[in-house]
Amino acid sequence: MLTKKSAAGIGIGLVAVVLGTFFLLQTITSNAHDVNDTVDIGKSDVFQFDAEKHYHEFLNVTGSSFHVHMKTPGTGLQVDKDFQKQVSFDWYSLENGKHFINITNAGGSMLHVTGKLEAVTNPIIFTSHLIVISSGVLIIGISAAFSIRRPKGF
Repeated sequence: MLTKKSAAGIGIGLVAVVLGTFFLLQTITSNAHDVNDTVDIGKSDVFQFDAEKHYHEFLNVTGSSFHVHMKTPGTGLQVDKDFQKQVSFDWYSLENGKHFINITNAGGSMLHVTGKLEAVTNPIIFTSHLIVISSGVLIIGISAAFSIRRPKGF
């Protein structure tokens, strides 16, 4: 027979395992990040991410005047120039490595930055999901052990 405390512990452990598993699967399956930003006058929007070879990247910038500084790994897309009204970048990563994009608003209106950037997931995020799952399993195990044989003092 389960006590109220054991049932609550098992329930909390199950919630932790389910949430950890959901977010772990979401991290594994989704590496595309939708971008929909606005940049105030005189401000910058910076994107820095790691991408694998053959990942498809797309970025569209709309505004009165702006400067784009972009570096991709190897002999990929390299841009350091001023633009007016609108510019679109559509490229594939030629090598594994770090992408750097800095968009500075130099005009008299707000910038709109939209696009889709595919990036490699940070391994620390992956590890944190595993820690949540293992903590939930540990909570379930301890709660189930308390229901089998209640230790002194509980």
